[in-house]
Amino acid sequence: MEAKSPKVVVVGGSFVDMAIRCGQIPSPGATVNGSGLSYTPTGPGPNQAVEAALCGCGVHLISKVGTDPFGQMARDSLAEFNINTDFVYTAKAKNTGIVVTMVNAEGENAACIFTGANSALSPKDINAAEQIICDADVCLIHGRLPQDAIIAAIRCAKMHGTPVVLDPSRPIESGTSRISKSADLPVEYFSADILIPNLNEAADITDLSMPNSIRRETAKLIGSDLVARGVTTAVITMGRRGCMVVDRSSADHIPAFEIELVDHTGTGDAFAGAMAACYAASKDVREAVKFASAAGALACTKFGSIEAMPTKAEIIQLLQKEDTE
Repeated sequence: MEAKSPKVVVVGGSFVDMAIRCGQIPSPGATVNGSGLSYTPTGPGPNQAVEAALCGCGVHLISKVGTDPFGQMARDSLAEFNINTDFVYTAKAKNTGIVVTMVNAEGENAACIFTGANSALSPKDINAAEQIICDADVCLIHGRLPQDAIIAAIRCAKMHGTPVVLDPSRPIESGTSRISKSADLPVEYFSADILIPNLNEAADITDLSMPNSIRRETAKLIGSDLVARGVTTAVITMGRRGCMVVDRSSADHIPAFEIELVDHTGTGDAFAGAMAACYAASKDVREAVKFASAAGALACTKFGSIEAMPTKAEIIQLLQKEDTE
């Protein structure tokens, strides 16, 4: 009998990404020529859902789009990856979220984000999807949503014993580039089974200052602080410096993969989606982090967002290559 596919529910924002490749990102008042354009559905919700689906999972996405043509574009794109969109809601009198991204020759990017319908996702929407959260092997939640919706998703998953992987990001209400301090975060955030902030986000959450040079000891200290606050496992991502995995029993460094950087736009979403998929199948955090690190590295080798998400076969190939070197 064929093995049953793991089930992943992704709760995350949906956008349409207009990504422009250019030699350099223009300064204020300047105009530069573009050399490439992608015009695709994107955002943490679709990107992470697609990555989990490419890793062999059955995936539901909980999100919200507008009544404009972009909303249907998002649903059609997700359907191509066999992602269930029954709980991709439509917000009346709102536009679908938009991201305008510029990526330079070094793979660095700058973006302007219009939140749109994502700001309308509500606890009522989450509660309507209670059964799929109950049935899932993992609930992956991205923090760039209304805070009451995030809290509702965490509570629902915890009530049904569904492991929560939380990508904290900054709450949609903040309107800033920084995540809230720990004093501003609801206690539910610290009940996550796996918290996957980058080092800057983790430092903001814990109110710890960042040294000029990033070291493993810093990530270990911050991860330990998060675990002391209630998180079961903290996975601190550090880009090319790899990841630090901290729980109550140990702190382990997972090295990054050496790749040729093209565009790091989708690397965080590839990491999160692959992390949820692998953990849903194995329930082994460190195995899932290594698998996710390979996915994030591969996403950096392609231009774009959804189109940059690697397949399970590509991830396994990179892992096997690393093991033989």
